[in-house]
Amino acid sequence: MTGSLLEVIALDARDAVAAEEGGADRLEIVADMASDGLTPAAETVAEISKVCALPQMVMLRAEPAFLATPESLEGLRRDAKALAEAGAAGFVFGFLDAEGAVDLAATEAMIHAVAPLPWTFHRAVDHAADVQAGWRAVRLLPNLATVLTSGAPGGVGDGLPVLKTRCEAGDGPLIMAGGGLKPAHVPVLLEYGVRAFHVGSAVRASWSDPVDPFRVRRWRTLID
Repeated sequence: MTGSLLEVIALDARDAVAAEEGGADRLEIVADMASDGLTPAAETVAEISKVCALPQMVMLRAEPAFLATPESLEGLRRDAKALAEAGAAGFVFGFLDAEGAVDLAATEAMIHAVAPLPWTFHRAVDHAADVQAGWRAVRLLPNLATVLTSGAPGGVGDGLPVLKTRCEAGDGPLIMAGGGLKPAHVPVLLEYGVRAFHVGSAVRASWSDPVDPFRVRRWRTLID
């Protein structure tokens, strides 16, 4: 792998192959981007495993909200087992409670369910009632590979000062910048010390169009 990590959202095997062709390092596998990404089918992960060598970080999220109930966690545990058997290299999840704080009990239950595989805390952390407190709660969790964050609910453009502060505090290696990420943000983030980048809509014409390997290649060149 090159110096910086490029993760691309893939909805199916065709997206995965295009992302690999364009130079991506890792995939985030999701379904239903109209709901901001939900758990995909195990069959999708298995199909991708057959045609693409990139590691698949698979979304575990049953509904558009960030709340977890005992029933939804039980369902996600079952999903995680099936997805791991289908070829998932790791998982993407994260929960907030009704007050908007990071739900540590639910998150730790899922960490335990997916162990020893690595995981990413997703952008729920940017939607916490207290973003700073949310970050402090998440950053010390076990087996955490990366935190997908823009630093603010509105996206990377709004969150740059927060991301800078986190990097200055030594948390740069945990940050995977994503959510409204634009090419102009990349040199700034690299200067801060961010080394992982996440793109979805930026590498396709629309969510109903496949990943475009040429767009992926442009991001590859940019972050290198």
